[in-house]
Amino acid sequence: MNHFRVAVRILPRRGLLDPQGTAITHALQSLGYDGLAGARMGKHIELDLAATDEAAAEEVAREMCERLLANPVTEDYAIAGVHGL
Repeated sequence: MNHFRVAVRILPRRGLLDPQGTAITHALQSLGYDGLAGARMGKHIELDLAATDEAAAEEVAREMCERLLANPVTEDYAIAGVHGL
């Protein structure tokens, strides 16, 4: 078995209410960042996994997202990277 670090990015689905993203947008605009069109607030999770290879580590991470880490009704997730340790 090899060890891998898998980065997972979880964000609210587009079109759904994102009150934290809205608050960030308004706060930054009030600080003078007029070019900001919007912000979204999500989660970044790093998983350290033992797996035979990168593809297996990514597959296990996807299963974890689908079963627990991401709410399939309100959130989308993406595997942001898989790196050997």
